[in-house]
Amino acid sequence: MFKIYDISMTIDPSMQVYKNKETKLPKITNVSNHDNGQAVYESRLDMDVHCGTHVDAPLHMLKDGETIETIGLEQLIGYARVVDLTHCEVCITLADLEPLHLQRNEWVLFKTRNSFSEAFDFNFVFLREDGARYLVELGIRGLGTDALGIERAQPEYPTHRALFRNNIIIVEGLRLKDVTPGNYFMAIAPLKLTGLDAAPARAFLIGGM
Repeated sequence: MFKIYDISMTIDPSMQVYKNKETKLPKITNVSNHDNGQAVYESRLDMDVHCGTHVDAPLHMLKDGETIETIGLEQLIGYARVVDLTHCEVCITLADLEPLHLQRNEWVLFKTRNSFSEAFDFNFVFLREDGARYLVELGIRGLGTDALGIERAQPEYPTHRALFRNNIIIVEGLRLKDVTPGNYFMAIAPLKLTGLDAAPARAFLIGGM
């Protein structure tokens, strides 16, 4: 019997957002409702494309980088491995990744202590540059993290840039608290946007297939 794990964040005006910036909070406005005698109930959503669970496009960090529509659904659907990195307190390094025996063309999802907090942590666990370069050398296909950023406090954003320059897809804002490390069938469906640096996404895993 298979089980579906929803690993995406709920979009809500009070959700955690990067660095708690008010400008990044989604705004939901009711524009029509039955109490006013109107026939329909309708709402408007205004949100940052990096809000919640989202797929980054190279343009986010690379001048003239490719935009979100260049990442096809076939690149975001398939088997992925959830790896346990809950022991990492500050960052994920080469030394943390080597024992995992990751494989070329693998999709990897980082489960860290980030998944266990619903409030933004300014000291979230991130992927350090040496870890990113190791993943590049391995030739993984994609990388998901349970933080709202893949890196922090690194001048010139070397983690993002190393991954993007080597065609490794980055997904941020996953929720992996209830997911046991292991192999799953993964589906990530970003909104069908064009010409942008990212897109919010619904993400889920299927276990037992």
